Amino acid sequence: MFKKILIANRGEIALRIIRTCREMNIKSGAGYSTADAESLHVRFADEAVCIGPPSSSESYLKISNIISAAEITNADAIHPGYGFLAENARFSKICEEQGIKFIGATDEMINLMGDKASAISTMKKAGVPTIPGSNGIISSLPVAEKLAIKIGYPVMLKATAGGGGKGMRAVWKPEDLQNAWESARQEAKAAFGNDAMYMEKLIEEPRHIEIQIIGDSIGKACHLSERDCSIQRRHQKLTEETPSPFMTKSLREKMGKAAVKASESIKYEGVGTVEFLVDKNRNFYFMEMNTRIQVEHPITEQVIANFDLIREQIKVAAGIPILGINYFPNMHSIECRINAEDPFNDFRPSPGKITIFHSPGGHGVRVDTHVYAGYTIPPYYDSMIAKLIITAQTREEAISKMKRALDEFVIEGIKTTIPFHRQLMDNPDYIAGNYTTKFMEDFVLQPE
Repeated sequence: MFKKILIANRGEIALRIIRTCREMNIKSGAGYSTADAESLHVRFADEAVCIGPPSSSESYLKISNIISAAEITNADAIHPGYGFLAENARFSKICEEQGIKFIGATDEMINLMGDKASAISTMKKAGVPTIPGSNGIISSLPVAEKLAIKIGYPVMLKATAGGGGKGMRAVWKPEDLQNAWESARQEAKAAFGNDAMYMEKLIEEPRHIEIQIIGDSIGKACHLSERDCSIQRRHQKLTEETPSPFMTKSLREKMGKAAVKASESIKYEGVGTVEFLVDKNRNFYFMEMNTRIQVEHPITEQVIANFDLIREQIKVAAGIPILGINYFPNMHSIECRINAEDPFNDFRPSPGKITIFHSPGGHGVRVDTHVYAGYTIPPYYDSMIAKLIITAQTREEAISKMKRALDEFVIEGIKTTIPFHRQLMDNPDYIAGNYTTKFMEDFVLQPE
């Protein structure tokens, strides 16, 4: 087992990893930017090293600084959390070359699954259902025009190096394809330095359902069932739950088997998620694979007794085989992402100083956060400041408990998404489990 792990991340996920390290008697090191000097993960780590100024390109994304921090702290492993360098193949490879264990996927796995076109091709070969579309990258607009007619409108253009909804365009009719093609490529080039595109059939009324998987160093994989991530705004998740109210027992078993097949076909090592789109007729299609821990991993932990996904991730990285047992939820859990955003002003970011912070409590209530009263939220990073996770025997009880917890959650000095989540919990369609990835297009937030 590792003696010391450097956490190459910030915020709640860094603190989350530090807590598990302490429970496993592993020393932790925190790499932090000057903007995060007062964050709780810096305070609670066994050792902390400044890795640069506020700009993520000069700190959390600067590989040389992070490797230096690992050497200074004498860490024998690096945990990248999620975001930043968590799915950076070059970083994974450099860690290997430096004799430092990267707690995540190998560079080969990241390259294979990080490129959407190659990932889809790999899944097709493995026999995992995929969305009808192009066989790899589309070479030109004329090729795209012919393919769209063959697939049938509507279609979705996607950047092969995409993520976070960037470089994606839905195209409903032929006359719109050229503008969509040009704008998607421009956006992808600006965001990823890569304007390569592929095309898929647009799945109407879809659910975004992901399967949590774990694979070990000997090629064995298992799944921990699904999470429904369909409540999204601009392709960014707002809330998640497990089990999905849309799933059936049969569909859950089929998707779980497909996710394990996908993982074992590439001998995947580590935790990850196999993400699917599920249409209104419950046909499911591989969308992508995330080769890292997910923001929403706590809800899976909550419904599967005594399971710490960070602990399992560290164990797998240390070469400990998994049991190979597939798990299914025995309770219901919902996560609301609490962001420093103003939901009444188009979710505009709201950095600043928190003057009052009161966290909800009680049975079945979990709050993962790195902030506190007096903490100043910097404007440089993702706006998520907390995750409110509720667990109960049934979905109805979980929604009721979430309402109560949101009413108790007090954050003043900044705007947050708490009012949005409170109204969501009263929405009839949400309560009925009747929602898709298009839900937010029709959701109307009522004035406070």
